Amino acid sequence: MFGDYSLADLSSIFVMQGFAGLILFSVYVLMALGLAIIFGQMGVINMAHGEFMILGAYVTYLCSTFFQEHLPALFSAYFFVAMALAFLASGALGMLVEWALIRHLYKRPLDTLLATWGLSLILQQAYRSIIGPREVGVELPTWMMGSIPVTDSIEVQINGLFVIAVTTVITLGVAVLIYRSRFGAQIRAVMSNRSMAGAVGIDTEKVDRYTFGLGCGIAGIAGSAFTMIGSTGPTSGQLYIVDTFLIVVFGGAASLLGTIASAFSISQTQSTLEFFLSGSMAKVLTLLAVVAILMLRPQGLFTLKVRR
Repeated sequence: MFGDYSLADLSSIFVMQGFAGLILFSVYVLMALGLAIIFGQMGVINMAHGEFMILGAYVTYLCSTFFQEHLPALFSAYFFVAMALAFLASGALGMLVEWALIRHLYKRPLDTLLATWGLSLILQQAYRSIIGPREVGVELPTWMMGSIPVTDSIEVQINGLFVIAVTTVITLGVAVLIYRSRFGAQIRAVMSNRSMAGAVGIDTEKVDRYTFGLGCGIAGIAGSAFTMIGSTGPTSGQLYIVDTFLIVVFGGAASLLGTIASAFSISQTQSTLEFFLSGSMAKVLTLLAVVAILMLRPQGLFTLKVRR
């Protein structure tokens, strides 16, 4: 299979595949960060997490259309507005869902799984009714188009670099929020010992609501990033939900570092295998490898000792 390629060609191909893996890694990290926060702190298996991502993607699509039709002079900056609105929309919906549904199902993981699965079906149908069943795509600003030549045979996409930069900023922001802020200290206190946190005056219900909203808001930003690598449809979120849960479990629930390491390992493995095999076979082999590792280390790559 490699007879027609020179060593330089193979090196270029692997570099390009590695860059494609970094873009996939960026979307995985944004999706998995929110899920890890929700699952790690509240033990909620949110099967509707993909639909919160798609809400962010649809908000980005609507912003793109609005700026094109009404504010063409500001179109080059619309994506920053879209990401902020995607975070607010998905976060607000997440807080509403936590208040109306999730808070009644704490310590009942199977019930939350079924309830959020039903919620995902409701949201998918809502998207079909409001936006339409067909997939839609966004128009990117001209400065996001094209690529940057690294060598004579290697080019990197500008929109891919932008996704990676956004992921880096969001990940650092979440790390600072969790480990260097008062709210983050409250999250970690509730995660460590909910009863004791409530006894010392922390409003655990408020922390839960804001945490669920934060996780869903990050998924909304992931949806904005998703519009750069694929079209958006009512069921697009289901394509990523299994991979996202896999990343969270493989990395270790409630471990930010584990989530990042897991996302990087899975995305790079899958992207590299896709060069040799079909996309579906690459995903199957990646899944089998992760399952084998989890059989040997069921707690995941990183663990966080907690007391309940």
